[in-house]
Amino acid sequence: MSQLGAALPAANSGGVNVVALTILIVLFLGVTVMGFLATRWRRPSSMESLDEWGLGGRSFGTWVTWFLLGGDLYTAYTFVAVPAAMFALGSVSGFFAVPYTIVLYPIIFVFMARLWSVSHRHGYVTPADFVKGRYGSRELSLAVAVTGFLATMPYIALQLVGIQAVLEVAGVGGGDNWLAKDAPLFIAFALLAAYTYSSGLRAPAMIAFVKDTLIYLVIIVAIIYLPSKVGGWEAVFGAAEEKMAATNPATGKPNGAFIPGSQQMWAYATLGLGSALALFMYPHSITASLSASSRNVIRRNAAILPAYSFVLGLLALLGWVAIAAGTKPIGLDGKPNAQLVIPQLFEDMFPSWFAGVAFAAIAIGALVPAAIMSIAAANTFTRNIYKEWIKPNATPKQEAQVSKLVSLMVKGFALVFVLLLDKQNAINFQLLGGIWILQTFPSIVFGLYTRWFHRWALLAGWAVGMVYGTWSAYNVVNPVTGAHFGGSIANIPGIAQMGYIAMTAFVINLVIAGVLSLALNAAKVPKGIDETIKGDYFADEGDPRVEKLNLGPHEITASP
Repeated sequence: MSQLGAALPAANSGGVNVVALTILIVLFLGVTVMGFLATRWRRPSSMESLDEWGLGGRSFGTWVTWFLLGGDLYTAYTFVAVPAAMFALGSVSGFFAVPYTIVLYPIIFVFMARLWSVSHRHGYVTPADFVKGRYGSRELSLAVAVTGFLATMPYIALQLVGIQAVLEVAGVGGGDNWLAKDAPLFIAFALLAAYTYSSGLRAPAMIAFVKDTLIYLVIIVAIIYLPSKVGGWEAVFGAAEEKMAATNPATGKPNGAFIPGSQQMWAYATLGLGSALALFMYPHSITASLSASSRNVIRRNAAILPAYSFVLGLLALLGWVAIAAGTKPIGLDGKPNAQLVIPQLFEDMFPSWFAGVAFAAIAIGALVPAAIMSIAAANTFTRNIYKEWIKPNATPKQEAQVSKLVSLMVKGFALVFVLLLDKQNAINFQLLGGIWILQTFPSIVFGLYTRWFHRWALLAGWAVGMVYGTWSAYNVVNPVTGAHFGGSIANIPGIAQMGYIAMTAFVINLVIAGVLSLALNAAKVPKGIDETIKGDYFADEGDPRVEKLNLGPHEITASP
């Protein structure tokens, strides 16, 4: 996705779309009110604990969890970047997102229920909590926590990119002074920060209902209506094939790939598999899962979440519809920007009122994941850095207060990052975050099934994977701008094919962890104390072994 803004058609911006902007503002304010009211939803006697503020009391049922996970995983940037990649670069860069989400759900069906059970049994709030309890290693836990925290930060910033895209197409965000250019983003994230601070995870859980309803409505209407306006699907695929085969004057190569060739198969496959393995390693994905009321809620969601993959496939095709429609995504600065292609397509092809609904769907789609991500990052910092290394005797109330403050700081950092640095930096760091987060997979997922891997071997594998992945990503140079961290695809050593850097680093990580575990286990080096037992991985709602976690009247677990 590093070249999405390159070599696009010429400009097309106009004035402020008053009708669309008004509808956007009204819907945005509506969900803001919902965010503040969420604190009364299933109101506990106190919000002063991470279990209540950060995990919603661990009480969400199947449908709430479904909307929450959907709102969490399918972000505003997803709905901007996937069709933008299809529009600018073709199927390798864009459509791999569809099979990877399909592969993802059987994976989480298998392991996430076990993580839910052991986390509820011991009161774990973050994946790093589990790693510390399983391996008895503060160092390995810290490595997992820091990786998750850093990988999440640019992800939050990218939600701003989605809102910026909508504002630019609506005609807001131009001008030379900050008040005209940046004030809308300040206001949006100030409101987000305020209701997240007061309502915690309940706020994005409630707003997710509105966000997902709007997204489904907008995409289904678009996929039925738009192809008929541009000559049908034959014209859509023909226009896309023609554009992808055309030579990009900046690189001297084809614009992209309509159908991946033999030299691109490894890239497509490793991107799909690596992304699927990585997505539920992010703290925000696990936070949304741990808020479920039972392990069966997790399994049911793994079965019905592919409905989002269907919509994602339709959304990706809208990038090619935009090619057939002749959409020209140009920012208010007069520069081509593929990130604007979906908002611009809707403004060009629909009445202003429906364009406003689409703009609201994308903008509100930024609020849900941004809130969950900031909460997850704050929980990770509080539990695994503040309490573990700075103040071990912190009370639950102090934990909640620190987490609230850190969630504000995280959002503030994301805002500053996007406003002061080039958007491409946020994209590059998010790509790097995907490489990093996959390196925590062995410690978390393998630990759910076996203690064979040694804690120091896992730490060494993680370190080498992080260094290799970072160095390889740095050496990827954008062919248009010449900037480093220009993508996440590089040559796979020993195969002579291009592939996802994260998967190569992951394989190296596994080899080192496996070899060192053999050596350390043979040498009988102490493995650390495992505070879990076999039965912990099968505990469910109402199980008498499950630790009492909730403070409110809607308690769902019993004391041990």
